Amino acid sequence: MIRVLLVDDSPLALYVLERILARTPDIRVVGTALNGREALSLVASFSPDVICLDLHMPVMNGLEFIRAIMTSTPRPILVVSISVEPGGAGVFELLEAGAVDVLAKPGLLDAENQRFAAEFVDKVRVVAGVRVFRRRQCVAGAPPAMEPMPAVPPALAVLGASTGGPQALKQILGALPAGFPLPLVCVQHIGGEFLPEMLAWLGQTTPLAIRQARAGEYPEPGSVHFPPADRHLEFDRAGRFLLTCRPPFGGHRPSVTVSMEAAARQFGAGAVGVLLTGMGRDGADGLASIAKAGGLTIAQDKATSVVFGMPGEAVAIGAARHVLPLEQIAPALIALVKRGTKASNGN
Repeated sequence: MIRVLLVDDSPLALYVLERILARTPDIRVVGTALNGREALSLVASFSPDVICLDLHMPVMNGLEFIRAIMTSTPRPILVVSISVEPGGAGVFELLEAGAVDVLAKPGLLDAENQRFAAEFVDKVRVVAGVRVFRRRQCVAGAPPAMEPMPAVPPALAVLGASTGGPQALKQILGALPAGFPLPLVCVQHIGGEFLPEMLAWLGQTTPLAIRQARAGEYPEPGSVHFPPADRHLEFDRAGRFLLTCRPPFGGHRPSVTVSMEAAARQFGAGAVGVLLTGMGRDGADGLASIAKAGGLTIAQDKATSVVFGMPGEAVAIGAARHVLPLEQIAPALIALVKRGTKASNGN
């Protein structure tokens, strides 16, 4: 039984969210609170497995609550937010503070909204599966030994992530230097309504250009390209971006596997695949395609993954040639590029 504490300053929102969860036999709402301070007083007595938290509340808002709870009794937190005010605490500040995932709350919240209800229940279950919340101090060190290396210089890297991904991407992209010559494609499972804010948030922490990919454009060095909401990112025969509406793959559009398979077809041994924290197995088969093409493949290790689902699946099928802690992935990419440059120069 998953024990849930609901925190929202709207009594109506609390009623609707509780009604949705009441239909689910494996989830039980053990308490409700109208603000963060009230919720703090209830955590010890209710011992929730998941806290579903609104962003903007009086007395103590979502960000203040997360910072407080993470220093005392860390719990898995799902942010359920209707909007993010310009200049205020953003959803990604909440993730950085320790929240696990975010879900957009409809403006007209209705318990009969089946799409929202299903997504809400699924996310509660995912977040409940996250047990370790100790804040790691990620310090980039020397690049790991990585043998064997690809036979050709790297041409493009595809990074894929889901739960915990924004934090992992921030760590990696923030450690890459300006002018990093390897074009990057990132596929992150996230609601389309949060995509623009995520790109702006990531752009504050890296010298690389963060942008949405456009059909017909070539991947550019020094840039990180994200697929638009609800589009697969692939490549045409010339290596330009294709944004397709093919059916969701494994329930996802965009899909990490679709992009990695497209990169393997187009760039062969020059493709690099990096699979990060996330629930499910999207990306495992895509990483296997890159490995089969002779490209370099990396999976984030269990100790630094919020959820070791996606990278764990890749490791299980032998698709990951290297399993690295989060803080070693950026140094590994930098070392790969340097070695590729030396190889192409004949040194």
